[in-house]
Amino acid sequence: MTTFTHINQNGEANMVDVSAKQDSVREARAEALVSMSAETLKMIMDGNHHKGDVFATARIAGIQAAKKTWDLIPLCHPLLLSKVEIQLEALPATNQVRIESLCKLSGKTGVEMEALTAASVAALTIYDMCKAVQKDIVIEQIRLLSKNGGKSGDFVAK
Repeated sequence: MTTFTHINQNGEANMVDVSAKQDSVREARAEALVSMSAETLKMIMDGNHHKGDVFATARIAGIQAAKKTWDLIPLCHPLLLSKVEIQLEALPATNQVRIESLCKLSGKTGVEMEALTAASVAALTIYDMCKAVQKDIVIEQIRLLSKNGGKSGDFVAK
């Protein structure tokens, strides 16, 4: 039976001990979708937003968030990320922005939470920058796309 790794034998939350693990290259990708009106998306794409470049700001926010994941999620390990990349793509056919994050390192534990946090915070930043022109923006489908490295092996979302 599979068990939760962050729960000890007494049922208490704890940080997993990874000290005996070998370093390996680990990589994870995550995505988030941000749905909005055609007008709001056009404003972003045309660069006419009064707060500046929405994509550039969301990209930097996502990178910063990945580096601070251990500070935000209580049982995450502090990691020395070797790469964080945030791609943002406007999808005019569906009035959405697709965010994809990539986190990579050589270490003892995976970077799934860092990738998910990066995509989430990039999406929140888009909302924050655009809420003055549209309050009903929807952040959806935050999910892990893939991960490789480590004892548990590779994963690719269906």
